[in-house]
Amino acid sequence: MTTAATPLSLRERKKQRTRQALAETAVTLFAERGFDHTPLDALLEEVEVSRRTFFRTYRSKEDVTLTAVKELWATFLDVLEEQEPAGRPAERFREAMLTSLGRMDPAWFPRFALTLKLIEESPSLHGHALLHCAEIQAGVARRLDAPDTLETRLLIEYCVATWRCALDEWLPECAPEELAPQVSRAFAAMHQTLGRA
Repeated sequence: MTTAATPLSLRERKKQRTRQALAETAVTLFAERGFDHTPLDALLEEVEVSRRTFFRTYRSKEDVTLTAVKELWATFLDVLEEQEPAGRPAERFREAMLTSLGRMDPAWFPRFALTLKLIEESPSLHGHALLHCAEIQAGVARRLDAPDTLETRLLIEYCVATWRCALDEWLPECAPEELAPQVSRAFAAMHQTLGRA
């Protein structure tokens, strides 16, 4: 028997709306004006929130801009946690990514695409994205419950590189329904390539 989730309080719902408004407006505004050329105050003015409210919600301008990326990886780590610990790690990684993409809201895909383009254009944002990726890779290793060996680290690097290749194929069209098939194709190509190496 399942129990209904406890409804959020009015205060929590307001915080959630503010968080969402900041994330959505950030990628739109920075895509129009450029991430490095748009001060944080422009975002705060657009959403009509104070600096204090912003910094209670996000750590930095980079943090709010990477929201779509962080949402995906948070979902991905949850999915890995839910999986049966059987199976080959690369297969588990692929299946977890496909499941995660299936759980994303349709409105997430355009924000994610804009975020990827912003990362490409901004060295600062690119650096933050790399740092976040390193943190995620450590989380992946823990959830795969694989030994901390050179082989495990290489396998996770291969999987992340394969994911990035799938994104390269997905851009610039960014059709939401095409991302999961690109992931499947990229992982199939990874297995073929490694088999020939």
